[in-house]
Amino acid sequence: MHYFTLPIRFAIALTASLIAYFLVLSLVDLHTNPFFSLFNGVITGFAIFEAIRYRRIELGEDYNYTKGFTTGLVTGFIASIFFTIFMAAYASEIDANFLQKLAPDYAASYDIGVGVFSFIVLLMGFATSVVLTLTFMQLYKNKMKKE
Repeated sequence: MHYFTLPIRFAIALTASLIAYFLVLSLVDLHTNPFFSLFNGVITGFAIFEAIRYRRIELGEDYNYTKGFTTGLVTGFIASIFFTIFMAAYASEIDANFLQKLAPDYAASYDIGVGVFSFIVLLMGFATSVVLTLTFMQLYKNKMKKE
């Protein structure tokens, strides 16, 4: 269980950062503009990078590719699950018209449900986590060979 403490801490910080960013955007009514969700990748990338970096420092000589990769994935996946729960609650309880404002053209032709929306948010979070973890591990792979 001790092994997952670090990624869980980073996942909670990542989730809090993503929620805070979303709520700040909602204060200025920009939360329905998909362009601003690109910054979620920057926030997620920073958290995953730092989690892997801290794991590398924590383990020292025992650090390897698998441990770093697992740390990045666990951090990103847990944060994706928590953020999806928040977004589902937001779309269903806080702003019931959020989905119609997010995709007005699509909403005019189809009934967008919270379940499908949540699945898409979760899938995007998982995909972002995998891609960023693979990217950052390439940086650390080169450092591991030099040592």
